[in-house]
Amino acid sequence: MALLEISDLSKTFGGVLAVQNVSFSVDQGIVYSVIGPNGAGKTTLFNLITGIYTPCDGEIRLGGELVSGLAPHQLARKGMGRTFQNLQICMNMTAIENVMVGGHLSLDRNLVKSMLRFPSLRRADAVLREHAAELMVYVGLEPYLNSEASAMSYGALKRLEIARALAAKPRILFLDEPAAGFNPKETAEIDNLVRKIADSGITVVLVEHDMKMVMNISDRILVLNYGRKLTEGSARDVRDNPEVIAAYLGTAA
Repeated sequence: MALLEISDLSKTFGGVLAVQNVSFSVDQGIVYSVIGPNGAGKTTLFNLITGIYTPCDGEIRLGGELVSGLAPHQLARKGMGRTFQNLQICMNMTAIENVMVGGHLSLDRNLVKSMLRFPSLRRADAVLREHAAELMVYVGLEPYLNSEASAMSYGALKRLEIARALAAKPRILFLDEPAAGFNPKETAEIDNLVRKIADSGITVVLVEHDMKMVMNISDRILVLNYGRKLTEGSARDVRDNPEVIAAYLGTAA
C-alpha cells in the first residue's frame, strides 16, 4: 500500500481551476518530486495535501486513512511534516529553540503542569533539547548549536526549517523549494541531505525548480501543467517526454 494516495484532487479559486483532478500515489521511503512551469499548481497542490487549503473535490489518504480537509496541526500529529518557500523562522529565538518547537507536538502540554513546571515536564524538555541538538548536527548545523536564529545565513535557516520539521517525527516530509536561492555548493549539500532523509525511511515529497537536483535525486516525478497532471514517471521518462519539453520550452523546442 502506498503511504500517500491522492485521488481526483481539485481546487477552484473564484472560477479559476488551480488544480484539476490530480491523482497519484507515493510509496514509503522515496523522493517524489513535483515539477512544472510557473503557475502549474505545484504549491497549491502542496497546500491542499498539507491542510492549508481545503479541496473542492477529491480524496487524500495517508497510510490508508482519509485525511482530506484536516488542519495542518492534525496532519502533523498523523505524521505529515512541511517546510515553505518563504522562511517561517522565529528570529527572536535561538536556533535550537526553533527546532524544539517542532518537537513540542509530542509533549504533554497540560496547562497546570506547564504553569507549575512539573519535574516530568522539565525532564521532557531536556530530552527534547538533546534531540533538537542531534537534528541540528544531522542537517549540518553543528556550528550554530549556540546561535541566535537572527545570526544565521539564509542557507543555514533553510536547513533549520528542515530540522524543525524532522523534530515532529514525520512519516512524510513536504519540502517546498528547499534549494531556492542557493549556489551550486549549497544545492549539492541539500541534495545529499534530502537523499539521506529518504534513505532513513522518511518519505520526501519535493517541489523544486532546480532541474539538475530534481533529476539527480528523484525516484519518481510528477509533472503538472495548468493545474493538470501532465505525466508521471522516472527521471529518464520525464526528461525525454515531448510534452514535458514543450511545456517548459515551447513546441518549437
